Amino acid sequence: MSRSARESTVNSNPILQKYYASLESRIGYRLFLGGTRHFGYYPTSKSLPLPIDPALRAMEGQLYTALNCPEGSTVLDAGCGVGHVALYMAKRGKFQVECIDVVAHHVDKAKMNIANAGMQGSITAQVGDYHHLENFPSASFDGIYTMETLVHSTAPLKVLREFLRLLKPGGHLALHEYDHDDLDKAPKKLAEAMRKVNKYASMPANDSFERDVLKDLLKEAGFENVELKDITEHVVPMMWLFYIFAIIPYLLLKFLGLDHHFVNIVAGAEMYRGRSLWRYVQVTGRKKM
Repeated sequence: MSRSARESTVNSNPILQKYYASLESRIGYRLFLGGTRHFGYYPTSKSLPLPIDPALRAMEGQLYTALNCPEGSTVLDAGCGVGHVALYMAKRGKFQVECIDVVAHHVDKAKMNIANAGMQGSITAQVGDYHHLENFPSASFDGIYTMETLVHSTAPLKVLREFLRLLKPGGHLALHEYDHDDLDKAPKKLAEAMRKVNKYASMPANDSFERDVLKDLLKEAGFENVELKDITEHVVPMMWLFYIFAIIPYLLLKFLGLDHHFVNIVAGAEMYRGRSLWRYVQVTGRKKM
């Protein structure tokens, strides 16, 4: 089966589609992150947050190193956004990257970015859903990665089991995701804010990603050599930057009862205030040889 022929069923998820289609998300991602959909990686928690672009590339470098695949590998980008991570992976590792994303306008933009970079021979992008990978043959990939996308899953264990099926023996998985303390034991206001962000940014899996749950899920799915690394301190500068820009609009919107319409502003304010509650984690595992 050719790469371009692999069509995937896509779960109906109107909240997720609405979130990424919103003017707030489109402008915010473009203004602050140059169109990317992930955090930046800084040397320390005290680093200056600007410029942002080197930190974004550094985070992609962290994921590349964690994936630990040899040059020329075939890898799956499961939730590619507009293709920035795939471009980094293909250029640095000479990878063949297959990209899927459930948001059609993301895929359209990814294809444009891939073409503009002259990387059509190394990267493909299509609308697809990591809950429905049935059209991909088993043992198709040397590596699979997600960059802050498994939090959107409605069935993360199912997804991880499919990732395992798609990996070749000895293949590697690398995830950059979030986890958090038990929200039932967290300060009430912080827990309520996190649940609100999870709801309106369509991150149902993040509700269940308590500390080290991702590590346990990889093991349950059948991965070996599973490791979890807390890299939260390296995203704190960007959290602080978001907070500075978000706090005043957030307080106004909350006063007016409109905060649920502006989930990124809520996240920008509350994520920094609740930074002791949640973590940014790197999780890796390998399929048995």
